[in-house]
Amino acid sequence: MKQSKINNCPIVYYTKRHDTSPQWILFIHSAFVDHHMFDKQIDFFSRKYNILSVDILGHGKSVETAKGDTLNKMSYWIKDILLAENIEKVHIVGISLGTVLAQDFANKYSHHIASLSCFGGYDINNFDPSLQKANNSAHASMFIKAIFSMKAFAKDNMKISAFTPQAQQDFYEMNIHFPKKSFRYLSSIGKIVNTCKTTTRTYPLFIGCGEHDVAGEHIAIEQWKKSEPNCKVCIFEGAGHCVNMDTPEQFNEILDDFISSIITR
Repeated sequence: MKQSKINNCPIVYYTKRHDTSPQWILFIHSAFVDHHMFDKQIDFFSRKYNILSVDILGHGKSVETAKGDTLNKMSYWIKDILLAENIEKVHIVGISLGTVLAQDFANKYSHHIASLSCFGGYDINNFDPSLQKANNSAHASMFIKAIFSMKAFAKDNMKISAFTPQAQQDFYEMNIHFPKKSFRYLSSIGKIVNTCKTTTRTYPLFIGCGEHDVAGEHIAIEQWKKSEPNCKVCIFEGAGHCVNMDTPEQFNEILDDFISSIITR
């Protein structure tokens, strides 16, 4: 992967170009990790497509920030990256927090979207706050723990972020490198939730979660499907929150089928 960074943008991004394919996939990772959470997807999909991945603000190598930088600016930075790389359209794949950022980009720049795939997320244009309240106390306890020990926080976080032992360990190894100062960026996410109305999509939508994810996530997916009945839905067997890490082979095959079906239409 080629590492790059453009002027006036704090986001470090990575590209891997295919010799013949015109199709691009953009991977947007979850909170507390970095673009490496998609290592097994990048290895698989780079055989057929061009790959773009990012370290979102405050994560990975995207830590050289300026005053006023917030996560709700990610869509603008992604747009600038697409322009810099001469990418007209992308198939966006987001996990957890990555789904929020992916949808915000789609709300602002739908003409750049070839397809949108969101896993472990919720519909940011029709979000029910009561689903989040159930997890607030547990999350608050974890964040307090992070003040004293990032390793202790990461050990708790890996258990709710992944289901299989290997995925939990991989998540933990990325999470322990998350800078404590970057917690402040997460607070800006609320500014892009329930701020837009979903219009008729001009691209296919794919949503889903792991069978072992929390009950609130399954409710969120059910509600999203009701509001957008034409979307594709998948519940991944044997997976928790980060479905691409828990069951990478199953995830890759199902996502590849989805993208391939769009290209061949």
